[in-house]
Amino acid sequence: MFRNVLITDSNKGHVEEMVRMLREIPVVRQARFNLLHVVPEQVGESFAEHSQKAAGLAAETVARLGLSPNEVNTIIRQGDTKQTVLKVADELNSDLIVIGSRGLSRLQAILSNSTSQYVFQLSTRPMLLVRDDLYVRHINRVLVTVDGTGVGDDALKLACELVREIPGGSLIGVHVSRQDITPSRGGKNPADEALSKAVQRARSYGVELKTLHRTGDIGRNVCAAAEEAKADLVVIASQDRRPVVARGLVDIDRLLSSSVSDFIRVHAPAPVLLVREPERS
Repeated sequence: MFRNVLITDSNKGHVEEMVRMLREIPVVRQARFNLLHVVPEQVGESFAEHSQKAAGLAAETVARLGLSPNEVNTIIRQGDTKQTVLKVADELNSDLIVIGSRGLSRLQAILSNSTSQYVFQLSTRPMLLVRDDLYVRHINRVLVTVDGTGVGDDALKLACELVREIPGGSLIGVHVSRQDITPSRGGKNPADEALSKAVQRARSYGVELKTLHRTGDIGRNVCAAAEEAKADLVVIASQDRRPVVARGLVDIDRLLSSSVSDFIRVHAPAPVLLVREPERS
């Protein structure tokens, strides 16, 4: 579970509300919280002045979070925000990045130099995106995508670890098939098999998994299922990986392509927790 959480401090949006909701979950409350505030490179020689101002803003954020200063590791860095978030996450070996998002489309994100989109694409660590236009609710109903892959199993495990710590919490697993598949002689199709295995796996973690099966566009159906289930949090798995040598470059082709995880990032009716397959060097 989460032991080292990195919070990106933009002093706006709903990230603070999301962190407060997470801290209501006992297993998350025990984590070490790190608050990162980035001073832009453009300030140049006036960094000391801006750093002092940033320290004041960070202290206000800590107070709003209801934390004492000794419960939070406050980090103030100068540099490009996108690169700095990734660098600090690596330095701390963070197992969760919490970041705000304006919910921009792929092209808008590129044109506006979006930090959340950049980190979303390049980070190999779990990250929780909280859109500015969402009402953040207490986490009770969690929806997780089920795809039968290794990283999908990682996402299911993480979702189970969260839900079993929530009194009365519920977990819904959704599997989306691109097209209907005829059942085998045993009466089960691949979707049935994937969901059945997910139910058994969830039980091994002490959680009962309710299941949904949809057919069609994956991103749209996941978002529709989350809306139907009134999910407070959506946990998704992504196998998208960047080669180590390309970590410093944004893949324009991928951003402009039909990325399922990117569609869910923009359109899900709840904050999205992304679990990505670890990058191999």
